[in-house]
Amino acid sequence: MKVFAMNRMLLGSVWLATMLVTAGCSLAPTYEKPDVSAPQAFKEEKVSAPLSPAEAGNWKTAEPSEDFTRGEWWRVFNDTTLNHLESQAQDANQNLVAAAARLKEARALNQSARSALFPTVDAGFGPTRQRVSPASQFQSDSGQGASQTLWRAQTGISYEFDMFGRVANTVDAADAETQRSEALFHSVLLALQADVAQNYFALRELDAEIEVYNHAIELREQALKLVQQQYALGDISELDVARAESELATARSDAMTVQRLRATSEHSLAVLLGKTPAEFSMAANPLQPVNLRIPAGLPSSLLERRPDIAAAERSMAAANARIGVTKAAFFPSLTLTGTAGFESGSLSNLFKWSSRTFLLGPLAGTALDLPIFDGGLRKGNLAKARAEYEEDVANYRQQVLVAFREVEDNLSDLRVLEDQTRTQSQAVEASGRAEKVARAQYTEGDVIYLSVIDAERTALQSRRAAVQLQGAQAAATVNLIRALGGGWGNAKPATSQAITQR
Repeated sequence: MKVFAMNRMLLGSVWLATMLVTAGCSLAPTYEKPDVSAPQAFKEEKVSAPLSPAEAGNWKTAEPSEDFTRGEWWRVFNDTTLNHLESQAQDANQNLVAAAARLKEARALNQSARSALFPTVDAGFGPTRQRVSPASQFQSDSGQGASQTLWRAQTGISYEFDMFGRVANTVDAADAETQRSEALFHSVLLALQADVAQNYFALRELDAEIEVYNHAIELREQALKLVQQQYALGDISELDVARAESELATARSDAMTVQRLRATSEHSLAVLLGKTPAEFSMAANPLQPVNLRIPAGLPSSLLERRPDIAAAERSMAAANARIGVTKAAFFPSLTLTGTAGFESGSLSNLFKWSSRTFLLGPLAGTALDLPIFDGGLRKGNLAKARAEYEEDVANYRQQVLVAFREVEDNLSDLRVLEDQTRTQSQAVEASGRAEKVARAQYTEGDVIYLSVIDAERTALQSRRAAVQLQGAQAAATVNLIRALGGGWGNAKPATSQAITQR
């Protein structure tokens, strides 16, 4: 008997030691943020001096961007109207409200997951009426079973002993998902800020186009009066009058097309501000050239600035933690339960010391559950978790590639647009001179009216193209800041000097 008792004590000690050793042991793979290849410099960026190897680097470990301070980058445009619109959008845009609600949902789910780290405690009070069957009391079928009423007031406690890190890995996954939601919120916010700026500059570009057409209409009205006078004097035929009238009507029609586009753009901006189109209108204000220089910095810094890259990285971390959750399902789980309180046949005696009662362990089932056979369910769940992690790694690497491409696209746009705008300015100046010469020669009778029409059309197209290039330059500047992840709060407005990040 003594040997048996000693063996039982030894087994109990071994079991207890095993429980203590395995408590909180995580089965999730060690998570390491993937390395991605980053070029030493952006191909399309003009740099005055090459970067040193220490500044450039070749490989960069991804870092979540939520600790990066993002400022009001749109203030670099030094436009009070744009500043006001951005403020309105952040206060009332419904997509941003929805993103904030999703972030709240993620934080609530995180709180629910963390609750498993602590015991659950509940309390109850109430009577139970029970009638015992005669057969259970070894009585005949004609016997009367005893009836009784039991009053109970008790407290219950339950706690899962986290032997193999199932709970801890679930919490880690929830933490990563919350951080992912925070990054996605910042991504929506950045997209909203950029959309407001783009729509604003598009609206002002259309105002500039309308101004170009209004100037062209004035010139063509003057030309029509001149042609009508010459026709009344018999110097020209009615054909020139008809051509002048046609050109004037075409210019007016094209101006109406631009006005229609402006109305649509204004309605889109109203929705971004959280307003109905009827509640919003903006006075005409032709676009002025935007000549900001935004340095792209090191390509590797994209991994720290862009919230969408941070979201993809956090998604990987969550998937890695879920691998540990599925692995823990292969091992035993231990749940400690117990109840304590009072139990009595009458309410008056319920809280007497003699009515106390307790129960350690579950009413049904066992405290320690050991999985034996499930037809491959756990194996399938583990394979699924690993595949999801591999998918998230691929998505992350693809997101990084897309980020590099977007920056290069906008850098090349700005580089080419700078030269193209300069060349187009020369075209505007030359076409304007040609237009004046053609009118003068027509007045003197040296050329036919078709020459005037061709010169006017060329001048109008050149002026409109110049305005559209200015709009494209403003949009590309906004797109570059967006591709870089924003974060220009400390930059100062400038027109020709580079804006440096601090």
